[in-house]
Amino acid sequence: MAAHLDTDSSSPAVFVNGELLRSYVGKRVRAVVQVIRTENGAVIGKSTDNHQISVKGSPPGSLTSFVEVIGIADDDKSIRAEVWTNFGDEIDTHNYNQLCQLSNGEFKHLFI
Repeated sequence: MAAHLDTDSSSPAVFVNGELLRSYVGKRVRAVVQVIRTENGAVIGKSTDNHQISVKGSPPGSLTSFVEVIGIADDDKSIRAEVWTNFGDEIDTHNYNQLCQLSNGEFKHLFI
């Protein structure tokens, strides 16, 4: 059975929010985005730390209010998504931001 992209340990995806996205341009990232609208084939959303992010790719037919995307950071405001996962209509954005900080700071070795 082929491995899913989000579990491929040879190319891990770093947890990011809008602020951290700029540090990983050209690399695999995973982010939770609140869907605002679709525009020109992209999903425009808000990161858990209130930055606007454009997500390109092929989203599933219906999206919940929050989605997790895994893909390549095109620039500091956009992600080319490979995997889309509906996360429901409510999440604790503060806790997700804490996860991003921990996974990019003192505990980075536990996540990558």
